[in-house]
Amino acid sequence: MTATNLASPPSAKLWPGPPRRQTPGLVRKLMRDRLALMSTAADGYGDAVRIAIGPKTLYFVNHPDYAKHVLADNAGNYHKGIGLVQARRALGDGLLTSEGELWRKQRKAIQPGFQAKRIAQQAPAVAEEAAALVARLRAHIGRGPVDVMKEMTGLTLGVLGRTLLDADLGAHGGISAAFQAMQDQAMFEVVTLSMVPMWVPLPKQMRFRRARRELQDVVNALAADRDARPEGASGDDVLSRLILSTRAESDPRVRDLRMRDELVTLLLAGHETTASTLSWTFNLLHENPWAWERVHAEANAVLGDRLPTFEDLHALKYTSMVIEEAMRLYPPVWMLGRIAQGGDDIGGYRVRSGADVVVCPYTMHRHPAFWEEPTRFDPERFDPGVTHDRPRYAYIPFGAGPRFCVGNNLGMMEAAFVLAMVARELRLSTEAGYRVVAEPMLSLRVRGGLPMRVAAAR
Repeated sequence: MTATNLASPPSAKLWPGPPRRQTPGLVRKLMRDRLALMSTAADGYGDAVRIAIGPKTLYFVNHPDYAKHVLADNAGNYHKGIGLVQARRALGDGLLTSEGELWRKQRKAIQPGFQAKRIAQQAPAVAEEAAALVARLRAHIGRGPVDVMKEMTGLTLGVLGRTLLDADLGAHGGISAAFQAMQDQAMFEVVTLSMVPMWVPLPKQMRFRRARRELQDVVNALAADRDARPEGASGDDVLSRLILSTRAESDPRVRDLRMRDELVTLLLAGHETTASTLSWTFNLLHENPWAWERVHAEANAVLGDRLPTFEDLHALKYTSMVIEEAMRLYPPVWMLGRIAQGGDDIGGYRVRSGADVVVCPYTMHRHPAFWEEPTRFDPERFDPGVTHDRPRYAYIPFGAGPRFCVGNNLGMMEAAFVLAMVARELRLSTEAGYRVVAEPMLSLRVRGGLPMRVAAAR
């Protein structure tokens, strides 16, 4: 799709937004409270806002029609923008940050690993990992709090290792800490607009460099293990497909970098988003015990005392509604930055070539024009038996358009299995007095972890 010709329609609307004298305050918000920056802009100026932040000007659109135009209808005119452009220095050219032909080759290589039939075949592995999580949590009954965010991170890495890589990621100690250092550096690149050279020996950057070397070692070990298998033993998992897709690289260094970038991006995006969603879901159920009771009752009615199967997903209706509502309030992908490759018109607002355009699912999911009492937790919004008149793009927790999250079905199955199995046996309560704060990194996670106490379900 080509960009819209902006030859100069006389009726083009002017972008409202904060005056430039507020730039210092906006920069502070970018550094300290990015959600407040976007929410204040939407509340104060509407669905199309111009935000000048130092050398950057963001064109923030907060209407489903505008999001549809940028992410789907005219997606060819918009490449990855603020956030992921800067994160490329940390994450390299993996599926999350790459563009053009490289992105198409990467997507084609891994897409078969996420087909519905293959995801269904992975259901037993996901259920077994969830059962192991329940056992770990059960051991904390009557003891002190457990960091649920840490537990969910371990769970999701285990699931991704088994379902996508046919490998045990638990055998590689410290991988979670390495991913944390990678994400911290990526967000540092965002808030500094990549103006700090990578060689500067800041503690954060030194941790990142160590993490990058450690993750390269993990990638090398995974590839070596796969090469050591008997000929023909490689399956249809994503790791096998990545090895095959990079084998044509004549330069071994380029091949190793591509493998690292693609695997690190896949694992970081895949485990971080689901771990964050589950953490938010458990905290919301603590705050709304009536919803926990319904999930508990449904889990017992559908599953009894057995492990869930792929066919159970349709019956775990309320459980899925709870997860969807948690992703509405705390979308795992909270911001989608794009750069206009050519001039365009978005709902009558003109953007020039090179403009930074931002869609924010966090504010879109709380837009009062499309969500009644938008800050209230209400899973009934997602009852499949009820017809809603809200626009399709008012809810985009996995993004939209050609770059829609490839792992959404695996993530939803994992979240439903875990929530149902935990709620069937246990009750989690956020530690009294603990302030749960959202931290908008590459995903929208709970800042500093989530300490919760574990009790047996009654």
